[in-house]
Amino acid sequence: MPLQIYNSLTRAVELFEPIEPSHVRMYVCGMTIYDLCHVGHARMMMTFDIVQRWLKVRGYRVTYVRNITDIDDKIIRRAVERGITLRELTGEMLEAMHRDIGALGIEAPTHEPRATDYVPQMIAMIDTLERKGLAYRAPHGDVNFAVRKFPGYGRLSGKSLDELRAGERVAVEADKHDPLDFVLWKAAKPQEPAEARYESPFGPGRPGWHIECSAMSCALLGPHFDIHGGGLDLQFPHHENEIAQSEGANGETFVNVWMHNGFLNVDNEKMSKSLGNFFTIRDVLARYDGETMRFFLLRTHYRSPFNFSDAHLDDARAALRRLYIALDAAGDVPATPIDWSQPAAAAFGDAMDDDFNTPAALAVLFELAGEFNRSRSPQTAALLKALGATLGILQQVPRAFLQAGSPLDDATIRARIAERAAAKKARDFAAADRIRDEMAALGIVLKDTPQGTTWVRA
Repeated sequence: MPLQIYNSLTRAVELFEPIEPSHVRMYVCGMTIYDLCHVGHARMMMTFDIVQRWLKVRGYRVTYVRNITDIDDKIIRRAVERGITLRELTGEMLEAMHRDIGALGIEAPTHEPRATDYVPQMIAMIDTLERKGLAYRAPHGDVNFAVRKFPGYGRLSGKSLDELRAGERVAVEADKHDPLDFVLWKAAKPQEPAEARYESPFGPGRPGWHIECSAMSCALLGPHFDIHGGGLDLQFPHHENEIAQSEGANGETFVNVWMHNGFLNVDNEKMSKSLGNFFTIRDVLARYDGETMRFFLLRTHYRSPFNFSDAHLDDARAALRRLYIALDAAGDVPATPIDWSQPAAAAFGDAMDDDFNTPAALAVLFELAGEFNRSRSPQTAALLKALGATLGILQQVPRAFLQAGSPLDDATIRARIAERAAAKKARDFAAADRIRDEMAALGIVLKDTPQGTTWVRA
């Protein structure tokens, strides 16, 4: 089937057709680097890692831009608290981000621009908006975007200006003509470090957050490109504001397809530092390997709410091991090209073409693993591994993966033996054999005797 993507702008699944045949240009709002990345960030970056991987499988050349916000109120505050420069803080956090998401197998984008390297482009865009009458200088030095002068504001969020005004909880700022107006240029404040101050026609200061993404995306992808992505929390106001300032400045459609990944919950509650359920990627990697976390993230469709818990991670680890057990039994599986006309491959492709439906694609992998367990076909194992590669999984040496950090203590082993005995009593010999094979892959050899089942560690 042709590739179809849910477009947040139209609220519909649409046939995807890039502006340039065979070339996809995609921008994703990246990290504001003042602290370690958390699991919500991992979910966003995993979503668009899968998108760009599958676009390449489909034969597209992909120019993927994921920015870095390296100047911001939180960054300035954190650097001042630690007594270091902004560049030192952001350099440290960027290195940590690369290390953490690298452990999840997230590939580097084509371009990873830092906002501070594109300030001239931001100033030029603000100047254009001011000349067009879409921006105004406030009494205290800020430059604001005049929302009511841009027709169609609210298209992405699906709300009218009056509806957006009805949701306000704060009084209008003295410097704004309208509460919905947003800052394009922030005037410098005396207490801010000198490195956060840039000279401009509007006076010394620094760019607002929204204008950063518009300037960087237009500079690297052009004023009109294919896909813009980010977390659902960015849909309004950030992405709404990007549309307004980009189309206001350039006079043409900004983006064709808007993609947003769903919210993250922890044990069915929103992740929050105040609730004490806030986890960094590094926290998780201290207890689970990177591929298990990657597999865990792939088990939920990117647009669905995502529930994070240790129980779900444990289940993901056990499920991923079942796939590796099949590959371990297959021995040396050579890399082979995928025949997309083969029924299992076609089903996998249809799932991914249906708005990147990774849960349905993973279901195909488990069907292949089951087929291999029955047939011991090398071709089936090769297809399992090759399809896994398109998702960035199942590429390790199976035995090494299975034996690394095995969680099987004596109590767990006895519980698994009991499960196998129950399966045999119920004459479910396939389940009993599967448990025996899983244990063997983890270095636990079961021996049946007239007195019962014993075990030894291989």
